[in-house]
Amino acid sequence: MYKIILLIDFAEDYSKSLMKGINSYSREFGPWIFCRMPLFHRETVGLDGILKWALEWKADGIIGQLYNDKEIGKFVEAGIPVIAQDFKERFTEIPNITGAYHETGQMGADYFLRKGFTNFAFYGFGDIVWSRERAEGFEERLKSMGHEVHYFEHKKARSTELWYYKPSSLSRWLKSLPKPIGLMACDDNQGQHITEACRHLGIRIPEEVAVLGVDNDEMICDLSDPPLSSIALDVEKGGYDTARLLDHMIKNGIAEYHDILVKPTQVITRHSTDIYATNDDHIATSLKFIHQNIDKNLHVDEVVKQVPLSRRALEKRFLEITGYPVYKYIFNLRIEKFTQKLLDTDMSVFEIALDMGLTDSKNIARQFRQVKGCSPSVYRNRYMAGK
Repeated sequence: MYKIILLIDFAEDYSKSLMKGINSYSREFGPWIFCRMPLFHRETVGLDGILKWALEWKADGIIGQLYNDKEIGKFVEAGIPVIAQDFKERFTEIPNITGAYHETGQMGADYFLRKGFTNFAFYGFGDIVWSRERAEGFEERLKSMGHEVHYFEHKKARSTELWYYKPSSLSRWLKSLPKPIGLMACDDNQGQHITEACRHLGIRIPEEVAVLGVDNDEMICDLSDPPLSSIALDVEKGGYDTARLLDHMIKNGIAEYHDILVKPTQVITRHSTDIYATNDDHIATSLKFIHQNIDKNLHVDEVVKQVPLSRRALEKRFLEITGYPVYKYIFNLRIEKFTQKLLDTDMSVFEIALDMGLTDSKNIARQFRQVKGCSPSVYRNRYMAGK
């Protein structure tokens, strides 16, 4: 029976999901005993105090937020397996619970592009890896489509002050942005900063500024006014994989390890992005029709019937605004909806296809494989803890 120290902020939804995955592995291969160490120990007794307690308690391993302390080598010397939840930067001496941050930023960019936005902004921290790399992914995708990104960055943010923002400088920045604009925040906390600042300034959300967060922390998203859209992450699976890696390190030594990569799964749309940002009424009508009818076997000809344009004229304007031909837009959105149902339900591929008005489940599975690089069943297992 392993004895594991957890140095995690259990008030965060991310940490709670991580713990669900860890518990799932523990129940399957344990049981394990957990010591929930208060976070203030990190500041009050430091790594020396944590190490002393770990040795006295005869801990088998540690999972925690260690804030890139340079003295982490003491745990390595003591031979105690440690997995760190990355914060400022990744450790090189021990494995990290980190994220596919560039991929998350790209997902945010694609989401706004599909909604017809041509102005974009990012709000985050320049000196924190998960914020910096999400911004890089966001900008890389948008630059490849010929767009620029407006930035507002906290400078040298301290770990204890992520809740804080300067309303005056943020307000000036928000007022200066071209409208309408798709704004991605580095996480849900910062997304709520934006919605609060916009409310004080009388900036309409989502009509003028559409706001997208990351983490899908439901409490924070629902506290936001209006409720905040967010990118969901496969954190529970990350917790399961973390426990599996820790088990391996306890049994085989700490020399061989790898980082745990938490990947984005989908965008959860709430009111803060519930708009199609284009001044072209015909394209707005087309986008609205596509999104409202994507659960049917939708074809381009049906979209053309919604507007007083020829197919050629619609295709040209649609491509200019969204960056995609109509058929490709429908294809991408169908795969996105299929993926969401795959992760949110227990329905089979055949049942999901019927639910979306599709009669050929083999065809949608083939299309899914083209986009995701694997079959729907493999994808579902990959992104669900304990599978």
